[in-house]
Amino acid sequence: MIDFTNGSVFKLSAANPQDIGPAVAPLLIHGEQVMACFKTVRDFVVFTDKRLIAVNVQGITGKKRDFTSLPYSKIQAFSIETAGTFDLDAELEMWFSGLGKVRLEFKGNADIRSLGQMIATYVL
Repeated sequence: MIDFTNGSVFKLSAANPQDIGPAVAPLLIHGEQVMACFKTVRDFVVFTDKRLIAVNVQGITGKKRDFTSLPYSKIQAFSIETAGTFDLDAELEMWFSGLGKVRLEFKGNADIRSLGQMIATYVL
């Protein structure tokens, strides 16, 4: 499982859903759709219309992967922090019942507002 308590070393940047979507396709339930994808050097996260899937790529070859599924229905609260003039990173924090806080850091060019709006659509 990904350790969500530690700060991110690498910032997430937007990724093409057609490149990352096939990696999580076997996990999706009938009718579930990929809404957005973000990646670091090896790891990536996929936002669907039902959950967040965090993928931790492990090992030298990267064939071993840990898939963590975080359903939006378990989110109790969330916050977004937009990039600023000097702080160029954006952040998304979500509090899941039974898990605690999950924090994701994005490069400043990520559209964090629309991501927050999408999460609000499924949480509220």
